[in-house]
Amino acid sequence: MGKSKVVITGAPGTGKTSIVNGLESKGFHCFHEIIRDMTSKAKEQGQSEEYISNPLVFVDDALQFNKDLLEGRTSHYRESLSLNAPISFFDRGIPDVLAYMDFFGQEYDDFFTSHCENHRYDSVFIVPPWREIYVSDNERMETFEEAESIHHSLMKIYTQFGYDPIEVPKDAVLNRIDFILETLKKQ
Repeated sequence: MGKSKVVITGAPGTGKTSIVNGLESKGFHCFHEIIRDMTSKAKEQGQSEEYISNPLVFVDDALQFNKDLLEGRTSHYRESLSLNAPISFFDRGIPDVLAYMDFFGQEYDDFFTSHCENHRYDSVFIVPPWREIYVSDNERMETFEEAESIHHSLMKIYTQFGYDPIEVPKDAVLNRIDFILETLKKQ
């Protein structure tokens, strides 16, 4: 079977990280999202006092911020190849960087697209926006409507790179985890 690389993606506030944490508590190896730490650091170093949905306003070089994010996710991908684990789960994948760049109207070049083309995942699960569980916080600055737009950007970019994202049902965390694991068994 080899080593399976599985992305759990979705817009902010969809329950994605709770799923990843639940998978980890079941003994699966999980790579956690790195953007929350990067956004917090960028906000601490930035001068903006405004509550803005785009974390890039807090950095001097938005393109470099996205390159650092891309490199961080690529590093997780490469690390998964040397693990002694049959499955690695990723809280967001490399294509997420491009989806967010699309959402924020940023251009990207072959540096970005080649990372997506050269680092392929085996499965992609997408967690849809769910108003009833959506909460904003210091690192999740998007409105629910923006989260819906990000969801569409994620679907578009993953499809563009040849993936067929599997939508995770709106349900309790344990049921969502069971859905993912049962789906993976059938593949």
